[in-house]
Amino acid sequence: MIPGIICMENNLTKEIFHRELLKAESICILGHISPDGDCVGSVLGAYNYIRKLPGCTAVTAGRLQPYLEEVGEKFRYMQGSDVVCCDPRDDRRYELALVCDCADPDRMGRFRHFMDRADRCIMIDHHVTNPGFGDHRLVVPGSSSSCEVLFGLMDEKYVDRSVAECIYTGLIHDTGVFRHNSTSPDTLRAAARCMEYGIDFNRIIEESFFSMTFAQKRVLGWLLSHMESYLDGRLIMAALDMPTKKDLGAESMDMDGMIDHMRTTTGALLAAYMYETKDGRTKLSLRSNSDLVDVSRIAAAYGGGGHKRAAGCFMGLDLERNKAEIEAAVMEQLGEHGVL
Repeated sequence: MIPGIICMENNLTKEIFHRELLKAESICILGHISPDGDCVGSVLGAYNYIRKLPGCTAVTAGRLQPYLEEVGEKFRYMQGSDVVCCDPRDDRRYELALVCDCADPDRMGRFRHFMDRADRCIMIDHHVTNPGFGDHRLVVPGSSSSCEVLFGLMDEKYVDRSVAECIYTGLIHDTGVFRHNSTSPDTLRAAARCMEYGIDFNRIIEESFFSMTFAQKRVLGWLLSHMESYLDGRLIMAALDMPTKKDLGAESMDMDGMIDHMRTTTGALLAAYMYETKDGRTKLSLRSNSDLVDVSRIAAAYGGGGHKRAAGCFMGLDLERNKAEIEAAVMEQLGEHGVL
């Protein structure tokens, strides 16, 4: 358990999930800021699934709406990506808010008011740092992804290829194409079921996970030549400031997946990658290769969250100070294990 985090009990069952979806006259579906594959996959997977439910009042009334920041081009193959509303100034109110893949309410950013104004809230997540929120919640920290948790709530009578594509996307992105230790037999069984719906799984993996834009290639080149080694190679760090980011022609969405190229450095226990954002903050991503360092503890100290092996948060703009604080936090955990 992360210090300071108090988890509320899960109370969302498959029966309650469907009851709430069917009776709500209006439903909004929300994810987290800077949406990744699991976030987009769970939000659009839920959207496509709800549209298939017979007798769903929100669907017949045309009051079913997914909200996210801009959906990256590589995720546009998912059905429903063209109807996502990216404008947080939308003043519509909803009876039910369905929140996917958010470790805490603040991770919804400027879209949080949709949840706050809704009559009821369902929350589905898999982050260990999630304290629990909403009227009905299901947080499964041992699960590979929010898409896996969501899939477990679905009645497969109403799952089709459009839903399966979304679920499979979340599975591969949060497991690094089934390479991370969060991958379980249940994860692979869910992936196999999705494949049985005839999805083009090779294209999904190649185009959404491995393919990189020109800007991403430039960022990667910069990253590989500027990352630094700390603690005798146990910690690999890199920091991208805003002027360099602009010179590279990169946006925040181009940062996705960069840290995995650092994490796989021989001898590294973990990697830390930070970059400045337009709103005057520094986004930090953390990935661990060892049980010796729980990166969710580091992220939680700055109001972030995640998992033992993958976490993130926002920090201040002093990049050198950030590096020093991260190094100190890693040293503290290694010291607890008698490594330093």
